[in-house]
Amino acid sequence: MTHILAFGDSLTAGYGLENMFSFPVVLERQLRERGHAVRVTNAGVSGDTSAGGAARISWALADKPDILILELGANDALQGLSPEHTKRNLADIIRACQAQGVRVLLAGMHAPRNLGPEYAAAFDAVYPALVQEFGVAFHPFFLEGVALDASLNQQDGMHPNAAGVEVVVRNIVPAVERLLP
Repeated sequence: MTHILAFGDSLTAGYGLENMFSFPVVLERQLRERGHAVRVTNAGVSGDTSAGGAARISWALADKPDILILELGANDALQGLSPEHTKRNLADIIRACQAQGVRVLLAGMHAPRNLGPEYAAAFDAVYPALVQEFGVAFHPFFLEGVALDASLNQQDGMHPNAAGVEVVVRNIVPAVERLLP
């Protein structure tokens, strides 16, 4: 059985949702329905930044995952943190995973456009640069098809509702399947 660790922030943790509608639970269900023997563990921490993820990666890797879905950076952008710091923290996480032979799927994020075009361009470039540097698998935008769609988000407009999580998972499944044995 392949162990997948969903490592991220509130989008991974399932903020505002019953556990059965959280990203890791829905991902495991959809992958099993497609015939894959997987176990998906939720290592999402609401409010986490890339720095928080870098600080807890060794603890998370102690669970010996085969694959780690890295979904961090949204809170960095919401706080206007330096894209260079985000990149460095995500690189540290990827290095830690690769040192233990864990395959990484990097789930990209986009900066809010209200921070200006320079910040958005610098932040949005972080994820493709990491893919280029480390050769990890890439899902360009975790919230593809869900962001800014009120019918797929909770009232805060930032966190997917149960229907939104289904879309997020459906979109990321092909990238996950490419990493499965």
